[in-house]
Amino acid sequence: MRRADREIKDFDEMVEIMEKCDVCRLAFNDGGYPYILPLNFGLKAEGGRVTLYFHGADTGKKYELMEKDSRASFEMDCSHKLVSDEKEGHCTMKYESVIGRGKLEIVPDTEKLEALAIMTDHYHQGHFEFNTKAVPGTTVMRLVVEKMTGKRR
Repeated sequence: MRRADREIKDFDEMVEIMEKCDVCRLAFNDGGYPYILPLNFGLKAEGGRVTLYFHGADTGKKYELMEKDSRASFEMDCSHKLVSDEKEGHCTMKYESVIGRGKLEIVPDTEKLEALAIMTDHYHQGHFEFNTKAVPGTTVMRLVVEKMTGKRR
């Protein structure tokens, strides 16, 4: 990282940033170009390891790409604030971000309800009881994070 003064190395601090974010951009390998999707997500942090959860319909390009290559990268950012100095003519942006990588896998049906609860709870103050009728037609993926870094300005 070029700006070491902005790097966040503390695991718990990175997790706090991730918990504030509402979108995770997931990048798949697609031949010579990345294929990037903005996704809703949930996260589970335990034992110094983060697992990210995503969901979608049962078919689509992301599953085709994941089947070819399960490696993926992610990025999420929040706390955006424009800072302008009109006198000096300078402009910058305050933010917090976490990027990382890991391997994707489909969550087995036996773990799907727990994973979906992690996702819905990410967007609510307390536990949210969601309607389970859509669960059979929903695919849930998880990315076990192998490496991540945080940055703040």
